Amino acid sequence: MSQTTLTLGHSPDPDDAFMFYGLARELIPSGGFRFEHILQDIQTLNERATRGELDISAVSIHAYAYLGEQYLLLPSGASMGDGYGPMLVASSVMGREEVGRRRIAVPGTMTSAFLALQLWLGKPATEFDYVVVPFDQIFAAVRSGKADVGLIIHEGQLTYRNEGLQVCADLGAWWKEAQDGLPLPLGGNVIHRRFPAPVRKQISDILTASIRFSLDHRAEAVRHALQYARDMGIELADKFVGMYVNHWTLDYGDKGRESIRRFLTQAHQRGLIPHAPRIEFVV
Repeated sequence: MSQTTLTLGHSPDPDDAFMFYGLARELIPSGGFRFEHILQDIQTLNERATRGELDISAVSIHAYAYLGEQYLLLPSGASMGDGYGPMLVASSVMGREEVGRRRIAVPGTMTSAFLALQLWLGKPATEFDYVVVPFDQIFAAVRSGKADVGLIIHEGQLTYRNEGLQVCADLGAWWKEAQDGLPLPLGGNVIHRRFPAPVRKQISDILTASIRFSLDHRAEAVRHALQYARDMGIELADKFVGMYVNHWTLDYGDKGRESIRRFLTQAHQRGLIPHAPRIEFVV
């Protein structure tokens, strides 16, 4: 019996590798589907999703503001910053006004980190100086003087001290304090609308099963994810995975869905995204 092949885009990072361990190693039933794992950085995945190229993909919540006509959010797969998140780092601590006057290295203009930065600064990207740098080269950009401040995502949030840098602001902590305890919505998984609703639900259940399998077999899944952990041993990789694959990842819940609505609605109200978000989940 032939299998239907689905393209599944995700980042080559330990949290995504952990999430899809069961699928990648064929340890869970795949429902007759074959999943082709496409590993690319989140900015590239965001751009590909705007063109509708992938069947299923990890995307930034910021990018989803541009994807609602083609994709639905899956109820599992969230990356939420619950009191932590993207950080602004520099060689010395700066306040908000000073950060806004400096050149900031950012990991991509469609990332949720970049949208959170604009909300934190209280001004659109046209009103501050930034340079786009691959996320794993932001530390080098700050060290070399190409930028004064770095907006770091992924494991850089745990390794910035090794680079001799200091935190100017943690955008996840700022958001939680400003938004009644809500987590900062960073990333999610989406599925293309081309699939009939029953098929979308079937695929959604398979992906959720993969996440649950990894959480239930944590040690093995972390060892699998370690191959994608840059400058991290197993303990640090395990900590990073725990930050971004947890109860929020199994299901957004009411608070997680409200955080997305609030994040994108505020962005629209401030002119940072062009239209009110169309937020729809597979049910």
